[in-house]
Amino acid sequence: MRILIVLIFLFVNTRAQMLSSVYFEYNSSKLTKDAQKKLDSLAQLRYNLKFRIFGNCDISGTSEYNKKLSEDRANAVNRYLQSKIGNNIKLESVVGLGKEKPINDNSTEELRGKNRRVDVFIDRVMIAGEIHLGKTFESFFSKKVSEMKIGETFSLPNVNFIGGRHVWLPKGNSILMQLAEILKNNSTVEVELQGHICCDYDNFDGEDLDLKTFNLSWTRANAIKEFLEKQGIASTRIKATGMGHLNPVVYPERKEEDFMKNRRVEIVLLKK
Repeated sequence: MRILIVLIFLFVNTRAQMLSSVYFEYNSSKLTKDAQKKLDSLAQLRYNLKFRIFGNCDISGTSEYNKKLSEDRANAVNRYLQSKIGNNIKLESVVGLGKEKPINDNSTEELRGKNRRVDVFIDRVMIAGEIHLGKTFESFFSKKVSEMKIGETFSLPNVNFIGGRHVWLPKGNSILMQLAEILKNNSTVEVELQGHICCDYDNFDGEDLDLKTFNLSWTRANAIKEFLEKQGIASTRIKATGMGHLNPVVYPERKEEDFMKNRRVEIVLLKK
C-alpha cells in the first residue's frame, strides 16, 4: 500500500515519466513476492499511461544465454501486468536487453544483483504538442550556506554538458571554481551531485560515448566530483549519483535549448 501511495503522489505532481524496477534471483526469471507487490501497485495507477518493459541481466554467462534470460524476465513481468491492468494502461513494448546495458560494472554481488532486473518505464499519455516542464531549483550561489536547509536541492547554473559525454561546456568552468571556493570556505559542508541526461528514453541512463558505459548521468556527476577533488575538496564530502532521464526540465525536448537544459548536474546539501 505504501508503494502505491508513493506512486500516486508522483503522478499527482504531474510527472511525465517514472521508472519502476523489479529484481530477480540469480539465473531466474521467476517473479519474487516483492516484485509481485510492486507490479500490483503499478497496475492500480489510474492515469492514462504507457508502460515499456525492458529485461536485463548481470554479466554472468554468454550473450546468447543472457539475451534469452532477459527476454524471459521481461515476458514474466508482461504476463503478470496483463492480468492486472485496466484499460487506462497500455503495455507498449517488451524487450530483453541481455547483459549489454548494465547500470554498473558488475564488480560485486550487490552490483550484479542490481543488473538482474526488469525496468518498467511509465509514460503519462500527453496530448499532441504538450510539453511538460519539470521542477527547477534556485542557484546554489543564491544564498549563504548558513541559510540553506539540509536536503535542499540547488541548480548549478551554466554547467551543461556535451551530448553523450561527461564533459561540460567551457562556460561552466568559472561556476565550478566558484563552487570549489565555497566548499573550501565551509569545511564541514557535504554535498550530493545528481547527474541528468536528455533524450534517451528507452534506457534508464544514456551511453557515455567516451567510456562506452551506460551510466552517463553518473559519469557527469562524477566528473564534477573529480574536478572538486583536484581543487582540494576531500572525496568523503562529495557523493555522486546518476538520476538517469527521469527528471527532465523539459519533456519532450524540441530544440537544442531543451536538450541543453536537461544535460545538467544538480547539487543537494547533505551536511553543513
